[in-house]
Amino acid sequence: MPRFSYAGAPAVQQTLLRSLNWLMKVERLRAREGPEDRIREMTVSDKIDAKLVKELREKSGAPMGDCLKALQESHGDIEAGFVVLRKRGMASAQKKAARSTNEGAVGTYIHAGGKIGVLLEVNCESDFVARTDDFQDLLKDIAMHIAATDPRYVKPEDVSPEDMEREKEIYSAQAAASGKPAKIIPQIVDGKMAKFYEEFCLLEQPFIKDQAISIKELIAQKVGKLGENITVRRFARFKVGAPDWTVAQTKAVEAAAE
Repeated sequence: MPRFSYAGAPAVQQTLLRSLNWLMKVERLRAREGPEDRIREMTVSDKIDAKLVKELREKSGAPMGDCLKALQESHGDIEAGFVVLRKRGMASAQKKAARSTNEGAVGTYIHAGGKIGVLLEVNCESDFVARTDDFQDLLKDIAMHIAATDPRYVKPEDVSPEDMEREKEIYSAQAAASGKPAKIIPQIVDGKMAKFYEEFCLLEQPFIKDQAISIKELIAQKVGKLGENITVRRFARFKVGAPDWTVAQTKAVEAAAE
């Protein structure tokens, strides 16, 4: 197929000739595509309903463009698309995990009747992100979650060696008392410790509003959407009449304070 030359032609003609050459190039590339390529393009891209994109955005909170790409990968399956976004969110969160988080906000939650109260600090990288509705909603959701579940630690790494050894000894003794073979007791203890972390470590707990994701995954979704690292620094939970209260702070913060 010939290529038109626009050297020496008037400006308007040059523009038209450039456009014609570009269209011819596109046609040549499309001519090389097989029927399978064109079918795949039609079925995956052209047929993603805008309602599905909107539904996935409402479910995930991710940008519309990311929702469309996730639905294209999952061939229009909402649940599979949500999994794709969750995986991307986690990958994004891991990439940003090394960034320092010196900004953020302190939030509170007082349960109905004023019997339970939570004070929570969540950090991010900039004051701009800290003031967004997405960040403030995350702060409120986590504070409410803490009020409902009463975690004792922020993450598994914050469990003290003494607490960890105590729990392991209890689980090991329970397994031995039930007649379990000695060789499988360490595996049983590992499984029990995983349950312990899920029950008492905030980031490992299933989110009370959506049991399909953990608090760590909830935060990862916001990291993917807002583009900044987000961390829970510390929290305190109080209950009227309780003999004690919960105060938890990450070890990284404690080490920095020293």
